[in-house]
Amino acid sequence: MQACLLACSIPGAMAAEKSTATVTFTRTALSGIGVEDGVMRRDPSDVIKVGKQYYVWYSKGTISPGYDATVWYATSEDGVAWTEKGEALAKGKEGSWEGASVFTPNILVAEGRYWLFYTGTSRSFHEKPFNPDSKIGVAVSDSPDGPWERVPGNPVIANSDDNDEFDSHLVDDACLIVRGGKYWCYYKGRQQGKGPGQTKMGVAIAEKPGGPYIKSEHNPVIGGNHEVLVWAQGTGVAAMIGTTGPKDLTNSVQYSEDGFRFTKTHNIKSGPWAGGAYRPEAFTDSNQGKPIKWGVEIGRVKGKKTLPFIGRYDVKWPE
Repeated sequence: MQACLLACSIPGAMAAEKSTATVTFTRTALSGIGVEDGVMRRDPSDVIKVGKQYYVWYSKGTISPGYDATVWYATSEDGVAWTEKGEALAKGKEGSWEGASVFTPNILVAEGRYWLFYTGTSRSFHEKPFNPDSKIGVAVSDSPDGPWERVPGNPVIANSDDNDEFDSHLVDDACLIVRGGKYWCYYKGRQQGKGPGQTKMGVAIAEKPGGPYIKSEHNPVIGGNHEVLVWAQGTGVAAMIGTTGPKDLTNSVQYSEDGFRFTKTHNIKSGPWAGGAYRPEAFTDSNQGKPIKWGVEIGRVKGKKTLPFIGRYDVKWPE
């Protein structure tokens, strides 16, 4: 009963128990990080606000996938007009686990510092056949503008050595929240021999923001989803699931009181594509998280072929 009451703090969740109400979205074009000939920007982080400025990090390169990219960032006062500030994180040393690309960043604010999570791969996209071996690392800074220093324990989350595990092929796409004084890193994983459509979600938990991160015995916690978007919701965790996974899971909002076992509360229509969100309660450990209202994603242009770019979505929750 307690779990139901908390899940139902999401707008419209009482109706969702009977009819599964639908969450919808509107889109807004962005300046500064929008469509640009010859430039790829994709996989934006969650958005944080520092003083009067919003910050976002993203993969930037010149080809459509993120497998030949570095991490850049931009700032904005209104979430619409953005100023690209520069490169935040370069590729690692040639031949290292992150030597071919660093991409899909996300951010954690903790202990008065900024922790930039990112995915790295050692294998070049330009050498065929390409088979990513991605892992997750962390860099830290005293300022959201950097400079960033990689933590000694990188990669903090690696693919499993057990081929039967859901994340034995690769791990990617960190998304952080603080719960009970600990750092919860939700991520996606793929098993050896499986395709992108069989991606699942796991969680790893640490006592310190820089790790070590210990994978949960409950993994995988969600049986699908190619993009990881979670937020603090009441005393639990909500997750938005896209088009990848079993039909009864995709295009939905899921809620979990304990952070491990999720149940559906809403359908979603045309949800974010590789989206991040503005989540002001994500790192407060306040047990008062509210539904997300807006965020950023890979943008879309109907009828026009462009390299990926960053757009904005706003969320309309059912009454």
